[in-house]
Amino acid sequence: MTNTQISAKLYDKAAPRRPVNLSLNADLLAQVRNLTPNLSATVETLLGDYLQSARQRREEEEKALDGVIDAVNEFHAKYGFMSDEFSTL
Repeated sequence: MTNTQISAKLYDKAAPRRPVNLSLNADLLAQVRNLTPNLSATVETLLGDYLQSARQRREEEEKALDGVIDAVNEFHAKYGFMSDEFSTL
């Protein structure tokens, strides 16, 4: 799957544009404006890339956590709870 196909699924590219106010470093902004004729499109692309990487990172963290939970559940199924030997019930 290409990056374009992946990013198309991240958000609705046909959604209406919404004006926003940002405070940016003046020097950084001046240098970027010299490199791109369309700052809005550049920022939108960068935000889409950030969204993709943040969602992927979150998914990886959730998978890792699920692995830990599965390992703990497997341990409990095999050996029981460590606290069982101290239970007064």
